[in-house]
Amino acid sequence: MPLTREEARDLDLRNPLLSAGTRERFCLPADTIYLDGNSLGPLPVGVPGRVADLISAEWGTGLIRSWNEANWIGSHRLVGARIAALIGAGPADVHVGDSTSVSMFKTMVAALRARPERRVIVVERSTFPTDGYVAAGVADLLDAQVRWCEPGAIAEALDERVGLVCLTHVDFRTGAMFDMAEVTRLVHDAGALIQWDLCHSAGAVEVDLTGADADLAVGCTYKYLNGGPGSPAYTWVHPRLQEHLSNPIQGWMGHRNPFAMSLDYEPLPGAARFASGTHPIIALGALDAALDAFDGVSMQDLRATSLSLTDLFMRLLDDRVGVDIVTPRDQNRGSQVSFTHPDAYGIVQALIERGVIGDFRDPGIARFGFAPLYVRHVDVWDAVQHLVEVLERNEHLAPGYAERAAVT
Repeated sequence: MPLTREEARDLDLRNPLLSAGTRERFCLPADTIYLDGNSLGPLPVGVPGRVADLISAEWGTGLIRSWNEANWIGSHRLVGARIAALIGAGPADVHVGDSTSVSMFKTMVAALRARPERRVIVVERSTFPTDGYVAAGVADLLDAQVRWCEPGAIAEALDERVGLVCLTHVDFRTGAMFDMAEVTRLVHDAGALIQWDLCHSAGAVEVDLTGADADLAVGCTYKYLNGGPGSPAYTWVHPRLQEHLSNPIQGWMGHRNPFAMSLDYEPLPGAARFASGTHPIIALGALDAALDAFDGVSMQDLRATSLSLTDLFMRLLDDRVGVDIVTPRDQNRGSQVSFTHPDAYGIVQALIERGVIGDFRDPGIARFGFAPLYVRHVDVWDAVQHLVEVLERNEHLAPGYAERAAVT
């Protein structure tokens, strides 16, 4: 028999994250079931006050003195250390700044330059488009080549010409997740470097970059890390590589002594050498406050809750809806569930009209993210109930959904 709403509520009562009050760390509208944190995280409660204080006191009153007195100059390193704790990295090995695309460009160029005899970048076909776009630009710049491969055929794409493999840890459409340690081993055995895109995994699943012996990683902070729209991305560089890779955008903030105003560039040690321009202070303040939502959270509890929520959603879809789920049913998945349907866009829009927010991705995929810090099992049950009603009443076929919005 399908699980009842009361049984879903019982699962919430046993959830250690909810018991610790993690849901109350977010500003969540009372009439909304938010299942799109894998695209944009909701507003954490501490962010408005932090940003207001930063603007009115630190900027408004402190003015330029705040670079020292409020430690604006070191804020990106402090935030990087907080992110490092969520991805299995050392506190000095993460740089925060730039966008995901710019961060990828820097690390891809640096990696290929470190393997001058190898002129191929391997990218899997299901990757987030940005990764492929940046790889193509880097290949053009450095007279290299992009080699596309299928997600299940990484080993077949490797040879002595491959310098870098760039993979998305969790697939943005299906939620399928690579075995990071195993794939990293394959790539290293072939003599290449590997870069992981963590945009759809950090903050929702356990990530251990150091344990997997990865080389490079890049991730955004506006999804499961809840840093806000356009919040800065982060770059991780394994300590063994930090002194051997050169930042292709050598800027003032990556200099060992920027206020010496030297004409010669001398990079900072460690991952900090990947800094370029002035870091975005207001955005960093918002992100720093947002990361408070992870204080005291066990990554094991986070992952267990993620699996429980996604298991329940798939079980209820099977029992009550009968759609084609494309997300892996084993544990090789992130914290989202996706299904295909000829009218997937209309389904998502009809659910949004009811206050159940997911999103749509081509080709014909309805996608729902389950951020463990605030999504409850009862939210999952209610979302499926709304889905059942949408389909029974043909709400997804409304004429207004025939034309897609600019953002889907």
